[in-house]
Amino acid sequence: MIAVTVLLALLAALANASASVLQRRAAVQETDRGGGSGPGILRRIPQLLRRRSWRAGTAMLVLSGLLQAGALATGSLSLVQPLLAAELLFTLAVGSVVFRRRPDARTWLAFVALAGGLALFLLAAAPSVGRDTARPGAWLLGGGGVLGAVALLWLAARPVRGACRALLLGLASALCFATTAALMKEAVGRLADGPAAMLGHWSPYATGAAGLVAFVLLQGALAAGPLTASQPALTLGDALGSVILGWVLFAETVQLGLRMLPEAAGVALIGAGSIGLARAPSVGGEWDTGDAAARPGSTPAVPRTPRR
Repeated sequence: MIAVTVLLALLAALANASASVLQRRAAVQETDRGGGSGPGILRRIPQLLRRRSWRAGTAMLVLSGLLQAGALATGSLSLVQPLLAAELLFTLAVGSVVFRRRPDARTWLAFVALAGGLALFLLAAAPSVGRDTARPGAWLLGGGGVLGAVALLWLAARPVRGACRALLLGLASALCFATTAALMKEAVGRLADGPAAMLGHWSPYATGAAGLVAFVLLQGALAAGPLTASQPALTLGDALGSVILGWVLFAETVQLGLRMLPEAAGVALIGAGSIGLARAPSVGGEWDTGDAAARPGSTPAVPRTPRR
C-alpha cells in the first residue's frame, strides 16, 4: 500500500509541476502583450483562458488533485504532501523543455539541496499515521492559524514586486494547498461510512473553496515573478505546512531524540539550497520569461512555432 501511495504522490508532483510551468508560460505571454501592468489576478483569468498552455496547465492541476486524493486515501497527510517536493526537480525538467532553455548549474544544485534536505528531514522524522478524520475543535485551531498566516502574507505581498512578491504569494498559495489537502483527507476519511456521509459533511465543500483561493493566489505568484522564486515556496511551504497540519488535525507525530541530528542536517541543506537559489542567475528571470528563440543570440533546441 505504501508503494501505491508513493507512486500516486509522485505522479501528482509531476502533474503539478507541469501545471506550474504551463501556466507560468501563459502568464509571461500575457505580460509580453502588456497584460501584466493593468489587470488584477481575477481580471487576468479571462485573458489567460485564451492561452492553450494555460488551459493545459489547468487540466494538469485537476489531474494532480485527483492523483493526490488517491494518495491521501491510502496514506497519511505527512507522507503524501512532503513527497510532492519532487515537484521541484520535475519543474526544472519540464521547464527546460517548455522554455527551451536549461537552468544554470547553480540553480540545479540549489533545487537538489532543497529537495534533498526536505527528503532527509522527513525520512529522519518518519511522520506517523494518525487519525483518519480530525476532531471539530482541531479545525478551529488549524484553520484559524492558516487563515491568519495567509492574510498576513497577502498583505505583505501587496507593496512589493518581482521575485519577492512571487515568493510571498507562492507561500500563501502553498498554505492554502496544504489546507486543501487536509480538507481532502478529512472528506476521503469519511468515505468509510459511505458517499452520503462524505457529501453530507462540510469538508468536501470547504475543500473546493480552499482550492479556489489557492488557485487564485497561484496565478498571482506565477504572474509576479520567475518560477525559481515561487516554486520553492510553493513546494516546501506545502510540504512543511502539511506536516504541521497533520500534527494539529490528525495527531500525526514526528520522531525526536537522536533522529534530530539528521533532521537538523536536512534543515541545514534546505537553508543552503535557499541561499544558493537566491544567488543563482536564473532568479533574475532569464530562464522562464519566454522561449529561448525569442532572445537575441540564443539557439532553441527545436524550431519555434507560433503558439497561443
